[in-house]
Amino acid sequence: MKQVKAKILSNEQVAPRYFKMRLASPYLAKNLQPGQFIEVRCSDGVDPLLRRPFGPHRILASRGMFEMLYEVVGKATIILSNKRAGEELDIIGPLGNGFTPEKQAIIVGGGIGIAPLLALAEKICNGKKTGLRAVIGARTKGALLCEKDFKKLGAKVAVMTDDGSYGKKGFATDALKTLLATNDEQRTTIYACGPRQMMQAVAELSKEHHVKCQLLLEEYMACGVGVCLGCPVKVRKDLVDHEYKMVCKDGPVFDAEKIVW
Repeated sequence: MKQVKAKILSNEQVAPRYFKMRLASPYLAKNLQPGQFIEVRCSDGVDPLLRRPFGPHRILASRGMFEMLYEVVGKATIILSNKRAGEELDIIGPLGNGFTPEKQAIIVGGGIGIAPLLALAEKICNGKKTGLRAVIGARTKGALLCEKDFKKLGAKVAVMTDDGSYGKKGFATDALKTLLATNDEQRTTIYACGPRQMMQAVAELSKEHHVKCQLLLEEYMACGVGVCLGCPVKVRKDLVDHEYKMVCKDGPVFDAEKIVW
């Protein structure tokens, strides 16, 4: 973990309310792993005071760059969306624990939850053909993210929209259920990020089909190091007892079977 200044190379709107920012930071590009996160100071002043957590969307280590794909949802991200190339961001990272990549993978992303999963997909593929499968869920066609990026990697992509305006109508978990019903690869691992309700359903499906599953939890992580105790998650300590872990310090990636919903 280190506090660095990262130079903004580009900051472009890619969909309504969604922006993709590319930053130059050799240190972060070299040390960030898929599933980890950074804490970004969005304002040069004191409002908003707290940093905001973002997971890397892409990690271009050989070029000393990385990308963030983010949704504009409040004052901090509005400020971030108005940043221009040439400006710098004050960033602390890498933080947290990332994914354990496996070659036989099913990636499931709901809404902005798909953003940090592209970095994982690129690490899994690493320029080679794999059996990667991806399920991308969105509210509407206009909110759909990353479909082309996953297809460029050679992944078999299923798209689900809540209103049926693109792909198939339904939820990401509907497509996952179909994939698992026909899955004959015993070493498959599911990787998922998205709304809590979706994540719980993914965890239940993985248990039902006896498939390993890693979940990237989305919580508001104010400090990023477990000091403020603002992002607790209830996990199984053993077969009987439970305990609380901090999403920022002990995660944000957790084995699905350990989470108590």
